[in-house]
Amino acid sequence: MRRPSIALAIAALIAGAALAEENHLARGAELLAPFKRELQAALREGLAEGPSRAIGACRLRAPQIAESLSRDGVRVGRTSHRLRNPANASPEWVRPILDAYLADSDDRASRVAQLNEGRAGYVEPIATKQLCLVCHGESLAPDLAQQIRELYPEDRAVGFREGELRGVFWVEFPQGDATP
Repeated sequence: MRRPSIALAIAALIAGAALAEENHLARGAELLAPFKRELQAALREGLAEGPSRAIGACRLRAPQIAESLSRDGVRVGRTSHRLRNPANASPEWVRPILDAYLADSDDRASRVAQLNEGRAGYVEPIATKQLCLVCHGESLAPDLAQQIRELYPEDRAVGFREGELRGVFWVEFPQGDATP
């Protein structure tokens, strides 16, 4: 009689963990959506004025957008395995997830992580789109390449092809804030 109750308890724990993960996935996506939307708008606006303006959008607007949305215990950002800006280095908890995406190029599912102090993390991959190749592709316009070298002497964020993993968006938030 005892075995069925243990099995039920284990099943309940598994179901509870799956529901928590599902809630964290939904909450992470919800919290990240404004960052992605605002960053994409800033990039498109910059590109409409030329690639050098898009660099300005990434360099100046992206950190401002991330900062404006990082409040009430929430932090958002972006990072890559090949950084242009060292200020975008990944938080420690993001690195293993980024490495897992690199190890399995077919796996592009968003992921969650349990962090310390009652916090959760959410990571979503960034696939290189055609638009990204202007500043991150294999061959850049000479004046654009020069501008990037001047602004980012240690730049490693070039040479990408369409569809490759460009990096990840990430957000961390209080676990109690997990219900959408």
